[in-house]
Amino acid sequence: MTTNVTDRLIPAWSAEQKRDFRKAPIVFAHRLAETGLFDDEALAALLDRYPAELYDINLFDYDDEGRASMRTGVRGRLPGEKVLEGIKDGRVWVQLRRVEQHYEGLAPVIHAAFREISREAPGFRPVQLNGQLILSAPQAKVPFHADAPGVCLFHMRGRKRIWIYPADEVHMPQTGMEDIMLKQQTEDLPYNRGMDAAAQVFDLTPGMAATWPLHAPHRIENQEGFNVSLSVDYQTWGTRITNGAHYANGIFRRKGIPVAAMDRTPMPARTALWAASLALKRAGLVEDKIANLDRSFELDGVKT
Repeated sequence: MTTNVTDRLIPAWSAEQKRDFRKAPIVFAHRLAETGLFDDEALAALLDRYPAELYDINLFDYDDEGRASMRTGVRGRLPGEKVLEGIKDGRVWVQLRRVEQHYEGLAPVIHAAFREISREAPGFRPVQLNGQLILSAPQAKVPFHADAPGVCLFHMRGRKRIWIYPADEVHMPQTGMEDIMLKQQTEDLPYNRGMDAAAQVFDLTPGMAATWPLHAPHRIENQEGFNVSLSVDYQTWGTRITNGAHYANGIFRRKGIPVAAMDRTPMPARTALWAASLALKRAGLVEDKIANLDRSFELDGVKT
């Protein structure tokens, strides 16, 4: 297995990509798959040893409008190679969280890639990176949702299509992001197919990556083959402050205190809200409603 790439992991960007980064969705090339870290043998060995508490197995069902319902499961006693077979055969979506800590050899690759992105996008200085390795079946879909941190999605295997929507009140209401930050709901959002008219759509093949503005909702449908992607959440001081401001606003809104629209809240005001959020979190004023998701199936034997 090759784990070293001598050339750049992120080839040079165009002027348009540099201009649009974090302001609009962009796609760009990468060479992470050439490390060998995402081949079947390496993935099966990783699945065998991965910590159970960081191992998510989901099975999604969809109605005629594309709205998703999710069943969450456990791996059971299957060896890693059988887990891979189960993913390839059905609608199962497996996520391995915190791979930058638990997949030897991947952390240097992630950090090298983001150093190169920072060189392409002056002023971009992430202060925290968290990786999720996503293994999904040919028919798998990821429902309409928004992530709290910034995201870069590096695609390695298979083909997938991603719809990226505006981060506006129609598609990502501010109250929804406040609830996400307060852990009152998951990142999944209300969706209907009429929203697709506002989306930008990209087909990702191996060696392509996508990123989008903070809190922009998106959904994904696999188009062909066993899909492997690395989703890297990043925090900059700007995203951290904005998310803290949403947390504080969520508390204030529940107390009947007027809350301004985030897009009309300047950074000094966001910073003050972020500072307030630190004390509000310590006070424990809201209960985490998503801490314990029910595990409704075991991958060994589930009909997918």
